[in-house]
Amino acid sequence: MKLNKRAPPGAVKAGLLAKIESAKAGAAKTGALRRILGVDPGLSFAGWGLVEIGGSRIRYIAHGCIETKAGSPRAERLFSIYTAFREVLAAYEPVESAMETLFFARNVSSALPVAEARGVLCMALAERGLQVREFSPNAIKQAVTGTARADKAQVQEMVRFILGLAAIPKPDHAADALAAAICAANHGIALEEG
Repeated sequence: MKLNKRAPPGAVKAGLLAKIESAKAGAAKTGALRRILGVDPGLSFAGWGLVEIGGSRIRYIAHGCIETKAGSPRAERLFSIYTAFREVLAAYEPVESAMETLFFARNVSSALPVAEARGVLCMALAERGLQVREFSPNAIKQAVTGTARADKAQVQEMVRFILGLAAIPKPDHAADALAAAICAANHGIALEEG
């Protein structure tokens, strides 16, 4: 199992944990912040992305991707995803989670490994008492770009823009997870303002 993390590197490293504690302390001073974890499930790559929302401001926290080795037994790969994802949850302590609804058009056999990975991710979220908010692919595109017809590149560029990042988050699975988190944040803003 390879736990691939980017910006900031090392979800469970001591320095990063100190930054998380600092962010929590800052949140206590500025009012209630909601930490939302977006998830992009997959057996080979499970992306995650974390944002924080306070009022109508969305702030980037971190993103990464849990990678499993092709050719390893499926049960081992699923267990690796589960244990690595639990580390992410423990390190960042999100209060909400968001995920794209499972979609498969023709090839059910290729959707099965994604569904299994989704299951272990949902189990880890449920274990921490987090409800999974699900959004259709079109709802996520609409929330991030303003149109449900946006292509993947447009979504990724808007994720970069909304979060004020210098570059598009990599790998793609992490960018997709951040898009789900942004969608959940936008839906939360609409609920609070509505």
